[in-house]
Amino acid sequence: MSVLMVTTCLSLPVHYLICKLGFEKTDAYDINNILSENGEVCWHAVTEHVCYLQSDQSVDYVKSIRSLGPVCESVNLHFKSLTKEQFVIKYALWFHWTNCTELFLEVFDVLQYTQSTEVALGLMKLTSCLERALGNVYLLLGKDCPFLLRDLLASEQLAVVFGQAVMNVLRVFIGSPYGLNLRNVLWHGFASPKEIPAKYCAMLLFLTAGLGQLLRTYLLQNKCILVHRPYVIFVSLEELDVFPDLNHEAVSIAEELVNLSSFVLKPMIPFWMAALTAFKRSRYADCVIFLLPQLEVGLRLLFTTTNKCPNRLLTAEVKFLSKSSIHLVFLQEFLWDFLNHQEGPRIRDRLSHGEINLETFPREVANQLVAFAITLLCRFSDEDMFAFKEHMVVKPLMNCASCYCSRFHPIARLKKQVCTSNCESILVIKIIEINNSFLFWRLLIELCDTRICTLYSPRPVLEMLVVLRKISTQCHQVSEQVIASTELRYKQWMNKTLRSRQRHNYLRMLNSIKFLSPVLRLILVLMTVELVNIHLVCKKNPSDYQQYLKFLKSVLQYTENLVTYTSPEKNKWDETLELTNKILIKIKRISDRKLMLILFAKSSEKDLLS
Repeated sequence: MSVLMVTTCLSLPVHYLICKLGFEKTDAYDINNILSENGEVCWHAVTEHVCYLQSDQSVDYVKSIRSLGPVCESVNLHFKSLTKEQFVIKYALWFHWTNCTELFLEVFDVLQYTQSTEVALGLMKLTSCLERALGNVYLLLGKDCPFLLRDLLASEQLAVVFGQAVMNVLRVFIGSPYGLNLRNVLWHGFASPKEIPAKYCAMLLFLTAGLGQLLRTYLLQNKCILVHRPYVIFVSLEELDVFPDLNHEAVSIAEELVNLSSFVLKPMIPFWMAALTAFKRSRYADCVIFLLPQLEVGLRLLFTTTNKCPNRLLTAEVKFLSKSSIHLVFLQEFLWDFLNHQEGPRIRDRLSHGEINLETFPREVANQLVAFAITLLCRFSDEDMFAFKEHMVVKPLMNCASCYCSRFHPIARLKKQVCTSNCESILVIKIIEINNSFLFWRLLIELCDTRICTLYSPRPVLEMLVVLRKISTQCHQVSEQVIASTELRYKQWMNKTLRSRQRHNYLRMLNSIKFLSPVLRLILVLMTVELVNIHLVCKKNPSDYQQYLKFLKSVLQYTENLVTYTSPEKNKWDETLELTNKILIKIKRISDRKLMLILFAKSSEKDLLS
């Protein structure tokens, strides 16, 4: 991959808005105009700097940014004039509504030194925390959504609490693509460290304190309490265990690769180095926040270079690599697993929206992303990287990456469900002392081990997966219920504590299971075969597809009824047999039809050959 000579990822209009427009007015602005003696924000003096279009009274973002520029500079200088103790005394109370007071105190520390990477980090953390806090206020009003920052700032509900003019001030800085849009340009990796003025970070810190003051007044007037939602906690971290644990040597190699790899844009090198430094210092959330936007930049660079469309480097459209890029399948599967799939950790989504406690962010997650990044740095380089790829630390990482299979795509989740259900169906057989068909179980396991493409899944595939997963879930429930009932009744039988009616019911249950168990296994075979051939559904004509989908939904209905009939409360074993006979007829009918189609296709092929 050749290197594009890029000095900025900001388009010309956006670069002008962020880097120049707010500096055009050089008049000094007195901080006392917007800050009272007792430390309260004078909102009217701030909101008067927001300008509006005469045509429809919507915000004129260009004029507003230009007018607010000196105000931001004044706030920045004010913060720099304070000691940490003075800042805490004057402002700490007003950050409590965010439930992240320490984070805002850290941002104040950053502003004293204005290290560019840390300013950007502070802004990313501040905006995600602010979004979550505003979402909590929205819930306070009895609303369920929205929780996206741009929607929150445009909502009439929050305007009731803070005032529409205050919301418009915030939208100038964050929440609108026509304003500075600081949150998005950073989280999507468009801004390099030197392109984000520290004074905008200072202004958002100041505005957050002002919001806290307004909210306190609202809470007192309405006699209500702000409740903070619990953070998302990562569970089943072992499922995220792809790469081995990184040592100091591996991180040192990564630092060398950053300067050599064509996956890294030169203006972004400080962000990469800051991510690795944060990892070494056990600042795992900071490491990942630095790293995620850079992975996005690298992928945009890879996409634009491969497809020869350099202008697309400046847009935030979702990028997909060519289907022919087989050697990069692992890259996309890993990223979709960690960032996008609903049942995955969705790290970027949850971090950028403030859903994760930064102080307890797990090392395991940071380790996986840094290791993955090392494989990308090594794979995409202009130099002869053979020595790096064969290094005893890097080679295991490359091997892990090359054989990665999706773990959180619906296909992968269905595979896991089917294997679990297979094991449970065998347990049922063992309990009632029928021959254990381990060959059957091993066959299905081997089928599930078949690699199935999880990328570019069209709608029919996803629809089928939804139904199959629901069937699997119901089979799982049936197995659990039958096992529990059988074990309980067996113990009661041996202890002679069953009444006459219960004994008869237990015998009916045993007879039903002898019939039910192989039928459940048949459904598991059906599901497994459909899973392995899931992409063939796209070759069906619409009529055949709808007919087969209807059949699968009837199987789902059967398993749902089975859950009800086999529950301890119902124990309808005779009805279970009746249901099972009906579904067997449907399965046989669809199987016969499939067989006829196969025979017809083969006979047609012979006719053509003759």
